[in-house]
Amino acid sequence: MTKEWLGGTTIFAEMSALAVRTGAINLGQGFPDTDGPESVREAAVRALRDGRGNQYPPGPGVPELRAAIAGHQQRFHGLSLDPDTEVLVTAGATEAIAAALLALVDTGDEVIALEPYYDSYAACVGMAGGTRVPVTLRPRDGAYHLDLDELRAAVTGRTRLILLNTPHNPTGTVLGREELTAIAELAVERDLLVVTDEVYEHLVFDGEHIPIASLPGMRERTLTISSAGKTFSFTGWKVGWVTGTPELVTAVRSAKQFLTYVASGPFQYAVAEALRLPDSYFEGVRADLRAKRDVLSAGLAAAGFDVYRPAGTYFVTTDIRPLGETDGFAFCRTLPARCGVVAVPNAVFYDHQQEGAPFVRFAFCKRTDVLVEAAARLKTLA
Repeated sequence: MTKEWLGGTTIFAEMSALAVRTGAINLGQGFPDTDGPESVREAAVRALRDGRGNQYPPGPGVPELRAAIAGHQQRFHGLSLDPDTEVLVTAGATEAIAAALLALVDTGDEVIALEPYYDSYAACVGMAGGTRVPVTLRPRDGAYHLDLDELRAAVTGRTRLILLNTPHNPTGTVLGREELTAIAELAVERDLLVVTDEVYEHLVFDGEHIPIASLPGMRERTLTISSAGKTFSFTGWKVGWVTGTPELVTAVRSAKQFLTYVASGPFQYAVAEALRLPDSYFEGVRADLRAKRDVLSAGLAAAGFDVYRPAGTYFVTTDIRPLGETDGFAFCRTLPARCGVVAVPNAVFYDHQQEGAPFVRFAFCKRTDVLVEAAARLKTLA
């Protein structure tokens, strides 16, 4: 088993340190520059003062949050869950992914992932002893697309599970019903598990988010992962969750108990309140980020980039070749000095790095005035 995921800092740490060192606008790492709802923050303060969660919370998560997660899945997706046996609270979605793969993947098992993918996927597959098999999303007609024939061809007798991410980071692709139905049919036909990372489920601007667990034959073979950080803009709280059948959730919990055991005690009570916010909150977040997407996308196009307008998430991918550049790493490392903006090279999200070499990701989960200033700085590249 190779361990290329050991011994270095992540690209996010490198680029964020570069932003601090140069005073550049950080559009690299995906964290908001404003906090989420005041009522939710006050709920965390209230939990601290009332002594709720200041000691170890229950291993599966506090009952209030597990009930709220089950209610959220029913309210938004029509999925009925038992909060006592089919919901597990984790230290963010990152721990949920790690625990799921450690629980379900044995040495030599193959894990199919849609490339480019969040860098922790590779590390978690490696730690589990598995072999990752990338299926590459490729740009066409202003967006990234999944080749279903390539996905089918990637399945072998050693394939254990498919690791999905939709809405997809970094490309902003939102898999549609036709694609998800084809993936579901493949999973049923080949008796595969599916682990699906849906942390951007409420950040969909074009199309709709469809949990694959809601499709025929998928309820019993799917682990669904999400978190509070992206939807509520409290990324530092690290509150995530896993939902699925009792058998699958129990397997994940068995691995999770040796990772963090528990985390984020008082914040769990606050997130329980957040998940019960009215529809107007979720609609407002989506509308705000849609407008910010359009501001940054227009600015990047004016600066000379080819822009792949995202259907979801809060990232936009660009092609730097119209600017006479081909190496995303070199481009991102010099960009702060050239115009005072930080981005992330997409190649870091690829096994086949040449596939991602000319692409660069920008985050738009920032204040509008920051995005306008970043766009003005980037325009000097044109």
